[in-house]
Amino acid sequence: MKSRFNLNAAAFLVLFLLSFAFIHKANAQKVYPPWSAFPQQGKQFTVPGIDDVPDLHGDINDPQLVIFFAGNQFMVVPDLIKAFQQEYPQYKRIFVETLPPGILLDQIAQGAIVIGNMRISLKPDIFTAGKARIAMLTKEKHLFTESVVYAKNRLAIMVYKGNPLHITSLNDLGKPNVRVSMPNPQWEGVARTIIATYRKAGGEKLAKEIMDEKVKAGTTFLTHIHHRQTPIRIIERKSDAGPVWYTEAFFQKMIGNPIEPVQIPAKINTVVTYSAAMLANAPHPQAARDFLKFLETKTSSEIYQKYGFMPVK
Repeated sequence: MKSRFNLNAAAFLVLFLLSFAFIHKANAQKVYPPWSAFPQQGKQFTVPGIDDVPDLHGDINDPQLVIFFAGNQFMVVPDLIKAFQQEYPQYKRIFVETLPPGILLDQIAQGAIVIGNMRISLKPDIFTAGKARIAMLTKEKHLFTESVVYAKNRLAIMVYKGNPLHITSLNDLGKPNVRVSMPNPQWEGVARTIIATYRKAGGEKLAKEIMDEKVKAGTTFLTHIHHRQTPIRIIERKSDAGPVWYTEAFFQKMIGNPIEPVQIPAKINTVVTYSAAMLANAPHPQAARDFLKFLETKTSSEIYQKYGFMPVK
């Protein structure tokens, strides 16, 4: 009897450990990117949190079109590229990056990006960012030729499900006990938009509290890539709140992660219009023009609205 009891106990322990490992793996796959669908052709070797490369999408070998998207649009890419290829089936190999615009501009200027042991020297055909930034780069640096506007967005506060600290406004982010995940102004353009909105909400005092005093105190964490780091930090309870584009919190809630958005009143919120532009030295100019044309279609607009973006018109 004792032998049977020990055997049953051992079997139970094995089953428990296996179930724990399965749950841990499932949770890791949910918490860590990529959160969107990814290519299914070829050997699958995506290890969440270890080898996932979530902001490089598609075919890196001999692409027929290369697009540098503002990083906050990562969730749109699978549906958008699929719809574009259905309308333009001649473009079978498309490569997309969804990194912060500042990083992408450095990549363009320096001719390559290095991630770990990988170096990518592809030149983009299309670059997307806020309309004002595209206009400035066109006028001052002659970086682009033709461009289109295609979607709008606004800010929100990302918090853990249930909003345990009862954060209701940007002013709450200045409280000493609230741990903030904040984009770094050095390379994330949204940071400047957020800081300007802090000033609307609580004046220079609030902006200084969050971006100076709390950074020194360690209760404001400056991200390298906020559209990935901020939701992970909030899910893992390392940060309590993060100002983000509304669509980022909307998407995390959509896929079932324990995240929800806190709305920012329209009178102090900031709305950005996204613009896509063809580079003056685009390697694939016809593909670039076809993609710009596609971004202005009803199909493209509906895909963006599916993920919480606002239409241009």
